[in-house]
Amino acid sequence: MHVSILGVKILNYSCDEALDFIEKLLNRDDASRAIYIVNAHTLNLAEDDGRFRDVLNGAHGVFADGTGARWAARLRGVRMKDNLVGTDLLPLLFEKTAGRGYRYYLLGAEPNMIEQAAASCREQFPGWELAGYHHGHFPEHEVGRVIDGINAARPHLLLVGMGNPIQEKWLHRHRDRLRVPLGIGVGGLFDHWGGRLERAPEWVRKRGFEWFQIMLQQPHKWRRYLIGNPKFLVRVVRSLPRDRAMVSGQ
Repeated sequence: MHVSILGVKILNYSCDEALDFIEKLLNRDDASRAIYIVNAHTLNLAEDDGRFRDVLNGAHGVFADGTGARWAARLRGVRMKDNLVGTDLLPLLFEKTAGRGYRYYLLGAEPNMIEQAAASCREQFPGWELAGYHHGHFPEHEVGRVIDGINAARPHLLLVGMGNPIQEKWLHRHRDRLRVPLGIGVGGLFDHWGGRLERAPEWVRKRGFEWFQIMLQQPHKWRRYLIGNPKFLVRVVRSLPRDRAMVSGQ
């Protein structure tokens, strides 16, 4: 049911399976759990930092986003059922589970952007209740106050958009203090919801080139794609024996 890519265990779920998996976690209140969504850039970071790789593997589930991860899985003999990109998956979750009493909280982005994202969410997802939101630019000494605010809002779902690896490490570090059934790292999703980023046309997304659209809108990320993508391809070939051993040993 999963594949190992650069030492990270990734669930091979269809979109419907992923949504069912998420909803089951929303209804558990015995502990705070996390889901991370990884792409080639995230996996490159995990290859460079073993502690970050451990954080990813410590999640309750890891989903794959992007052509790079799908290509790497196929090289390992696994055909990924779906591309679980957060910009598509989260709206589908809100749509499928509308009217069931779920509450969500947004954490991340800049103050103006998170306000715009929150306003957009209220309009787009009326079947869920926005329990609250907070920007992601706060000093370490305010973490306790932010967590207290999240817990007081009683969301079922906490969406954390701080970019990787910050968002995953934040959820991992504070999971014992959070009283939220599920946290999901969503990267730049709030920039999409807030209107800063536009999605690529569907035909571009289907051909696996949405990264190019993002790079055009955020040119400071050029190294991530123009250098990071070729590096990722080399690494997934070199790491085949390790990843196969990791799967066979479980």
